[in-house]
Amino acid sequence: MDNMNSVKSWPEAAPRLIAVAAGRAPADLVIRAGKWVNVHSREVLAGHDIAIAEGRFAAIAPDLSASIGPDTQVIEANGRYMVPGLCDAHMHIESGMLTPAEFAAAVIPHGTTTMFTDPHEIANVLGLAGVRMMHDEALMQPVNIFTQMPSCAPSAPGLETTGFEIAPEDVAEAMHWPGIIGLGEMMNFPGVIHADPKMLAEIAAVQNAHKTVGGHYASPDLGAPFRAYAAGGPADDHEGTCEADAIARVRQGMRSMMRLGSAWYDVETQITAVTEKGLDPRNFILCTDDCHSGTLVHDGHMNRVYRHAVACGTEPLVALQMCTINTATHFGLERELGSITPGRRADVILTSDLAALPVEMVIARGRVVAENGTLLVECPHYDWPESARATVHLGKTLAAPDFEIAAPKGANTVTAKVIGVVENQAPTKALTAELSVQSGIVEPDEARGIAQIALVERHRGTGGVTNGFVKGFGYKGRMAMGSTVAHDSHHMIVVGTDREMMAACANRLGEMGGGVSVWQDGAEIASVPLPIAGLMSDAPAAEVAARAARMVEAMAECGCTLNNAYMQHSLLALVVIPELRISDLGLVDVTKFELTDLFE
Repeated sequence: MDNMNSVKSWPEAAPRLIAVAAGRAPADLVIRAGKWVNVHSREVLAGHDIAIAEGRFAAIAPDLSASIGPDTQVIEANGRYMVPGLCDAHMHIESGMLTPAEFAAAVIPHGTTTMFTDPHEIANVLGLAGVRMMHDEALMQPVNIFTQMPSCAPSAPGLETTGFEIAPEDVAEAMHWPGIIGLGEMMNFPGVIHADPKMLAEIAAVQNAHKTVGGHYASPDLGAPFRAYAAGGPADDHEGTCEADAIARVRQGMRSMMRLGSAWYDVETQITAVTEKGLDPRNFILCTDDCHSGTLVHDGHMNRVYRHAVACGTEPLVALQMCTINTATHFGLERELGSITPGRRADVILTSDLAALPVEMVIARGRVVAENGTLLVECPHYDWPESARATVHLGKTLAAPDFEIAAPKGANTVTAKVIGVVENQAPTKALTAELSVQSGIVEPDEARGIAQIALVERHRGTGGVTNGFVKGFGYKGRMAMGSTVAHDSHHMIVVGTDREMMAACANRLGEMGGGVSVWQDGAEIASVPLPIAGLMSDAPAAEVAARAARMVEAMAECGCTLNNAYMQHSLLALVVIPELRISDLGLVDVTKFELTDLFE
C-alpha cells in the first residue's frame, strides 16, 4: 500500500506516538479544547485535547500543550464534539453509479472515513480482475475502503449466465490481497443450508484466513433453515426487516446490520430490539447497503443513517457506537480504527451538535479532508483499462424484429405470464394476462399498463434477446427505457411500448459502452453514461446525480408513476427474489427456482 494516502502501521509509528504522548516530541496536529466522545466507555469528556502523529492518535488528555511545537498544526475545537469518523459496514460502491474515487469524494464531506464494500456487481461483469481494479482504486483513497471478496457470481447458478463466475480458488487468492477484509454477502443461502460444497469451500477459505464472512439471509423463516445458515459460518446479516429478525441474528452470535439506503428502510422496524427490548447494543451495526448518487449529494451517507437512528429513539452515543466501534470490532479492526484512542487511525469529525451531527470538519488519517461540506483533498483515480470500459458486446446491430414475440401458430390471443412490479418493494408478482395477436406477433397492452421487457445478452456478444411482458410502470406512447445495470448478472434490460424504440435504445447503450438511456417518439430524451463495466461513471457525483435526476424526469414524461422506478427496473433480472424474473436463459419462476414458459 505504498501511495500518498497510505498510513504507517501502529508498530511502525509507535516510537513517535510514545514520544508525542509523553510530551518529548511535537505532534503533527493538535485539536484543542473539545468534547471527547469516547465510544469505548460511552461517555462525553469535556475540555480535552487530541494529539496526532503519523496519521494516528498519540494521546487524548485535558492539556496537551507540551505536544505542540513550532510546526504543529493546531485546530481549535472551541468546545465542539470530537467524534470518531463514521464507518459503513456493508455497501456496494457500484450502486452509486460511481467509481471508488468519486464515491469517496462524495461521502468524505459527510463524515464517512471507513467503508466495507462488496463489489459483487463488477464481479458479475469482469470477474476477479474487476474486483482487483475496485480493490486497487480503493487503496488509493485518503480514507479507509476495505474490500469484501464477492461470493456469489452467478447468484443463481443454472438460471442465468454472468460475464464471469467466482470460484472458491478466486476467493482463496483474494484473501492475500492487502485490502481484502473478508467475504462479501453469502446470498446463496439455500446453498449454505444444503451444504453446497462450492459455497462451503468459499466460506472455509475466508475462515482459514481468519477474516469475516458476510451474510445475506433473505427469508422470513427463522426456524431450522436460519439455524442451518448460521451454522454455516456467516457472521452478520443485513436482510432483516423486523425486530424478530434483528433479535434472532444476535442471539445466534451474528451481528445484526440494520440498513438505511436509497431504497431500503430497515432501521426503524429493527432498532426497537435495543430501544424497547433492551438488548446489548454492541451487537447491532448501522449500514447503507445501496446509496444512489442523488442520495449522497442531497441527503448524506452514514450521517443520514445515524440521524435516522437517533430520530427513531436511539441514544446518540449508542447510535454512534453502531457506526464506529461496533463495525470496527466486527471486522477485527478495533485496535486500528473506530474510536478516538491511542494508536488508532486519526479519523475525527468536529460537530457542534451530537444528535443532529452537522459535519463541520472531517479529519482522516491525521489530515483535514473536508470542512463545512467541501472536500479539501484529491481522491486519486485508477487508470481503468480498455477491457473495463468495453463491456457491452451485443454481437450485432439490433432491430425491431429482435423484440417480436411470436404467437403459437393460428392463435388470435394468448395467455401470457407477466412480471408484476410492486411499488417500493424488491419482490415481483407472477401475473397472467390475455394478450392480442396481430400478424402472428403478440402485442403489449398499453391500456392495461402492460409493456414489453427484453433482456439483451451483453457479455459474450451472442446477439441473444429474451422477450417477455411487464406490468406496473405505466408507460404510454412510443417509448423505451434501457439499462446495463441489471442485478445481479448485469446484462441489458429494455422495457418499452414500441419495438423500434427498444432496438434504438439497446443499440445506443452499446455505442455508449453502457449506462441508462430513455427514448420517446424516435429520440433519446435522457441518458446516464456508465462507461466502466456498464455500471459506473468516473465523473463527479453531482454530475452523475444531475443526469440520474433527468432520467427519472424522462421516465415520468413517458407515463411512469412509480416511486423509485429505476430501482425496480434494475431488479427485474434478479433471479434470487420471487416471484417472476427474466434472464438470458428465459423467464424464471423464483418460487420454484426454475425456468418457465412465457405462455400458459
